[in-house]
Amino acid sequence: MRPDSRPGKVIFCIVQIVFVIFILAPILYAVDLSILPMSQIFKKPLDIIPRKLDFSYYKRAFEMAPLFRYLLNTLLVSALITVGQLILSGLAAFSFSHFHFKGKKVLFLLVLSTMMIPGESIAISNYMTVAEAGLLDTYAALILPSLASAMSIFFLRQSFMQMPKELYEVACVEGSSNLRYFFTILLPLSKGSLGAVSLYIFINSWNAYMWPLLVTNSEEMRTVQIGVGMLLNAEASEYNVMMAGAVIVMIPTILIFAFGQKYILSGILTGAVKG
Repeated sequence: MRPDSRPGKVIFCIVQIVFVIFILAPILYAVDLSILPMSQIFKKPLDIIPRKLDFSYYKRAFEMAPLFRYLLNTLLVSALITVGQLILSGLAAFSFSHFHFKGKKVLFLLVLSTMMIPGESIAISNYMTVAEAGLLDTYAALILPSLASAMSIFFLRQSFMQMPKELYEVACVEGSSNLRYFFTILLPLSKGSLGAVSLYIFINSWNAYMWPLLVTNSEEMRTVQIGVGMLLNAEASEYNVMMAGAVIVMIPTILIFAFGQKYILSGILTGAVKG
């Protein structure tokens, strides 16, 4: 049976629908539990079909923990990490893709080798450095250690290498400085790759748990992932409230991913097609 035939298209659509349902099942289950009463959650046999839409558990989640403050903290930290990492990683990628200097390949391999180091193995040394600098329980402690990423440097370097070398040479002939070329020409032409990397950085920063837990002590500096854990610790039996908090945390990343998926696709195509 040919893939472009009518039966082949129907089967392909059915397979896609099954995969989408399989991927969305955990999210749908979390939303379902967030509006179910506890008596129905533990009912045997399992009964997960809500008899009425009860969103009071979302209100209770905000009452049990200052989730709004945590959301603002996480949004601010994730946004600053994304912007800072794009600038630093972009400048490093620009150097590796456009300049020729002694030891460039060795240095680039050293940068890539850091991707094989688990973050947990350097958490203690980073914590001691931040503590000695007097930055514990500050936004700086949450942001500074995440401003460098070998993954972002590698991805942006691959994207910048697709740009015609003649474009850089013409800009230099016209008297453009390297920084001016980087910010006014190279970055605007790499919007697809920048969008894909931005989504990757933002979602990773949003979902960070261990590092914010180590360096923050006050409620004013906590992030939203810690807030969801507090819902479980405060009332371990109220799973509907905890799931309501988890859904609240998921909403921003789902929206960002939905609106930014075109950048992911264009970024992948930019890295795969050499023009």
